[in-house]
Parts: sequence; structure tokens; C-alpha cells
Amino acid sequence: MSNMQNFSKGFFKENAVFVQLLGMCPTLGVTTTAFNGLGMGLATTFVLLMSNIVVSLIKSFIPDKVRIPAYIVVIASFVTIVDLVMAGYLPELHENLGLFIPLIVVNCLVLGRAEAFASKNGLIPSVFDGLGMGLGFSMALVMLGGIRELLGSLSVFGIQLIDMDGILLFILPPGAFIALGFLIAFINHLRKTT
Repeated sequence: MSNMQNFSKGFFKENAVFVQLLGMCPTLGVTTTAFNGLGMGLATTFVLLMSNIVVSLIKSFIPDKVRIPAYIVVIASFVTIVDLVMAGYLPELHENLGLFIPLIVVNCLVLGRAEAFASKNGLIPSVFDGLGMGLGFSMALVMLGGIRELLGSLSVFGIQLIDMDGILLFILPPGAFIALGFLIAFINHLRKTT
């Protein structure tokens, strides 16, 4: 598989949110706005990319019996970096994302890519895979957050479009499920027609 195929599969073919239904906790929990979705998506992309790089470089030094705990330590190290940098430089976003930042450590997408791809491939394919899967995850979170924000408060990225009240349901947790359901149906329709 070429590097561009590794990169592009994360957007629609193997998208973590729309196809694999992975990472649902942050997907539903933080996407009340497009900005929150973007912040969580980029944080996850950084962790995914860096952990893929490290796992692909150290895979031959890790015994099979401890590979999963070793991968979790690598992932946790990068999550700690993201958490501290976000707390220092983006305190409002850090407060909005809250507990979901440390939960990146146990995100099935990140651990799954380390185990299923980076541990079996070289550095360059692992970089493309991490970027593609991470940016595809980010795209999904921004789409979901944007739709919820638009319908819930009639704004996008905090910019008020219409000075009216939106549909409160979409800002609340049930709105996340409804919007995600329609997005998954739309993506499935697109995948079947192409």
C-alpha cells in the first residue's frame, strides 16, 4: 500500500468515527462546538502521529509479552505533553475538553493504530498512517461539532450567524447522538454511491 493510500484511508474508507465507530467517548462528549472538536482532533492527531513514530522505531526492541503496556506508556507520554501544553497555552480549550484529554491514552484509535499498523510497518508508512487517521478523526469531530453548534446556537467556531435561539437539543448529549446518526447515514450513503 502506498503512503498516499495510508494517508487517505483515514478520511472515509477507515474513518474512526464514521466507519469503525472508535473513540465515541470524546466524539460525543466534546463536540458541542466546532472549536472543541478541532482542539480534541488535533490533540489526538499529535498523539497518534508521535506514538506511531516511536512505536515503529522501537518495535523490534519490545518483547511480545509487554508490547501493549509499552505502547500505553509511549502514548501516555505524548498525552501528558499535550495536556501540559494545552493547559499552559490554551487554558479555555483545556477547561472545555477537561477529562477527555487524559482519556486519549485509552482511545481505541490511538492504541489500535500503534498495535495494528505502526508495530508492523516502517517509519514513513507509520507517519502517513498516523497523519491520515488523525486528520480524518479531526475532520469527523469538526463536522459533528460544527453541525451541533450551528443547529444548537446558530453559530460556527463561535461566530454568531443569526441572532436567534437555536435548537437546544443539539447542544445537549442527545443531540450528539442524533447528529452523529445522521452523519453516519450520510457518509454510508456517499460510500455506497462512489
